Amino acid sequence: MPLLNKLGTVSADGPRPTSLTRLRITLTVFFALDGFVFAGWVVRIPAIKEQTGASASQLGLALLGVSAGAVVTMMLTGRLCRRFGSHAVTVACGILLPLTVALPPLTHSPLTLGLVLLVFGAAYGGINVAMNSAAVDLVAALRRPVMPSFHAAFSLGGMVGSGLGGLVAGHLSPTRHLLCITVIGLVVTAAAAPTLLRTPAPSPPERIRERTQASGEARPLGRGVRGLVLVFGLIALCTAYGEGALADWSALHMEQDLHAHPGVAAASYSCFAFAMTIGRLSGTALLERLGRTRTVVFGGATGAAGMLLGSLAPWVWLALVGFAVTGLGLANIFPVAVERAGALAGPTGVAAASTLGYGGMLLGPPAIGFMADWFSLPTALTSVALLAAVAATIGFATRRAATV
Repeated sequence: MPLLNKLGTVSADGPRPTSLTRLRITLTVFFALDGFVFAGWVVRIPAIKEQTGASASQLGLALLGVSAGAVVTMMLTGRLCRRFGSHAVTVACGILLPLTVALPPLTHSPLTLGLVLLVFGAAYGGINVAMNSAAVDLVAALRRPVMPSFHAAFSLGGMVGSGLGGLVAGHLSPTRHLLCITVIGLVVTAAAAPTLLRTPAPSPPERIRERTQASGEARPLGRGVRGLVLVFGLIALCTAYGEGALADWSALHMEQDLHAHPGVAAASYSCFAFAMTIGRLSGTALLERLGRTRTVVFGGATGAAGMLLGSLAPWVWLALVGFAVTGLGLANIFPVAVERAGALAGPTGVAAASTLGYGGMLLGPPAIGFMADWFSLPTALTSVALLAAVAATIGFATRRAATV
């Protein structure tokens, strides 16, 4: 029986089914908002690169700020979730994220861009840990592997954000575009926050509750549990590297190497996000049919093949197909990894796996930037295929341990 089906149910005084439905809808909105805001920033990277006069390697170091801010914040966010509750922390970060996305177009040098992205990354990392922690509790209460549906909302938000960015790229400056995203983000947060704050979190699974003291401080995890959390985090790292690479470099690859129109270049991430959305919308059925191990193995292999096509294709349309195949392959790997870590260790597990996962984004931007200077951007992007294959290999190698 899958681990998820062994988790505890909602306590007698916890949320009722109708409250769980409202909670699921509200969390879905926050996941979508996260993807929408992040994609809005991503599609303006080429314009902001030109504005700051950054080289490929300088841009890579500046983009490091997003991942560095996220990684530094994630473990702290896990502790804040245990103290104040994941719902309250999600709302707080839902306010900070749209506020900080308006800052990058105000910069005019790679250094100031990197510092601003550090702040943006902190808000981005915080909301990811908080809403994933809330989602893990809800998944356990619903007793179904619905985690991919939340990440589908993130991908859908990314698709809408990048598609909108492609439409307005030739008409609005980055400053006005991202300011509009700020306004939209704050309005959505204001509308969704009351439901999230009024709905109590479902009781944690029994195995997590046993590790928690009355004071709310987590007891040290056993060596076996820590090892499994690290395994899931490493799988998340390999796939987050790919997501970050496509977000940060796909549009530039399309413009610089394939000479695509800026609007078409922006569509590269949109194709990836759309395919990932489709993959995650079908993720629950896929997990119920194939199980987590085969989903990870097949997904990693598919993502590797797609990225080889996307990075090395000589034509724009073929590269777009490759990005779409990559999105289908990577779609459910990160949600599975984070959910399993959270099921084992609560917010601490989510924070640990997310920290390792977004460590992939921490590694990706500068690594690809330097490899692009040393070799070429298409060659650098093949590293995404390599790490997707590594994720599939780890998933297969730990197939027995992952069922503990």
